[in-house]
This record gives sequence, C-alpha cells and structure tokens, in this order.
Amino acid sequence: MKIALIGYGKMGKAIEDVAVQRGHEIVLKIDIGNLSQFNEITLAKADVAIEFTTPHSAYQNIMTCLEAGTAVVSGTTGWLSKFEEVVKFCREHNGSFLYASNFSVGVNIFFEINKLLARLMSNQSEYNARLKEIHHTEKKDAPSGTAITLAEQIIEKIPRKLKWVNQASADPGDLEIISERIDPEAGTHLVRYSSAIDDIEISHIAHNRKGFAIGAVLAAEFLKGKKGTYTMKDVLAFDLK
Repeated sequence: MKIALIGYGKMGKAIEDVAVQRGHEIVLKIDIGNLSQFNEITLAKADVAIEFTTPHSAYQNIMTCLEAGTAVVSGTTGWLSKFEEVVKFCREHNGSFLYASNFSVGVNIFFEINKLLARLMSNQSEYNARLKEIHHTEKKDAPSGTAITLAEQIIEKIPRKLKWVNQASADPGDLEIISERIDPEAGTHLVRYSSAIDDIEISHIAHNRKGFAIGAVLAAEFLKGKKGTYTMKDVLAFDLK
C-alpha cells in the first residue's frame, strides 16, 4: 500500500516506522516546511493518507484529501466542531474517511470497558465519576480527545451527569476531567467512581507511541478500497453481543 503522511512530527515518524515494517511505501511526507507539495497531484500517488497535525489545520487537511479523492485516516483531535461537515462532504462525494480520537488497540478496548462500567454504575447514585488524563507538554489540546470520548460515553450511560468540564467542580451534574501535562508522558487515562465506602478505577497507560502508530496503520489498511465513513470499532470488529 502507498501511504501519504500528512504531518511528519513524532507521530508521523512512528507511523512511518510501523508502515515500512509492514511492507508499505511512504510516497509523500507533508510538514510545515513543504506545504506547497500538498495538493491533488501529489496525493494521487497514495492509496491512503494518514493525517496527524494540529487542531487548527486538521479540518482543511482532511478536506484537501477528500477533494483529491484520496482516502484519509485522521487522528488529530480538537477540531470536531466541523466533524459533521467532513462526514457530509465525504458521503456526498463518495469519499473514504476514518476518524479516531485514539488509534491504540488497547485504548479502543478500554473504551468498550468504560461503556460497560458506566452502564453498571448508572443507578449507583452513591458513586461520583471523575476522569484524569496526563500527556506530554507538547500536546496542543486539553482535555485530550480520548478523555472527551470517555466522558461522552459516561454521560450517555449515566443520566445524573449532564456535561463534562475541564476542571474540578462541586456541581453533581458535572463530570470532571482533570488534565495534566508532564514530560515524557505518552498518555494516561483514568476513570474513577468514588463513594464513601470504596472506589472503583479503570485506567489505560501508554508506554510509548507505537500502539497509536500500529492502530493508525491498521486503520489505513482497513480503509484502502472502501467508501464511506468509519471508526476504529469497524477496524477492530468488536462483537459485544
């Protein structure tokens, strides 16, 4: 498979290493220094583009890929106010798009555990749910996209939680997300349910970027030749019946 890397920072380089190890070819690397090469002609060389950039540039990067007819996998967070616009454009133009707030196989299993635990806790009003996420200091957005996904899953299952907030809160309707930025942290997410009697906690702790890179390449392999919009749940084919 021929891959275009849109964003060639630490994640882009980690994805390149995994992709080459799996027998794929990197035909395009776009970063801040060669944006003029990011166009329909260069994208035509690629079967799939993998986009890891910044919140302020992700939307346009994804749209550039879709306008060029190139399938695109995106893992950039912090831009999702325009997510539905991308999905609509993709469907109207018979494009291919896959987004995940986190590509780690372990994190996506963690998402499923989080949903199950939230459902079990939905009627246990004596427990209060809180989240904490820790990342490296170069991460641009807070809370992380992964933490937001976890929070939204909890809010969907627990009616007493009305919204998430990125700070400590005494409002019982708020779901706290506490964000910390500490180097060289790769990514830690904790979900805790606390009561006067006991605490229940689940966590995912990343040791390095490789898990995210492997997941992104798996997503690209999945997306090649397909049309439509997908998530990592499609890639991993979870069957939780």
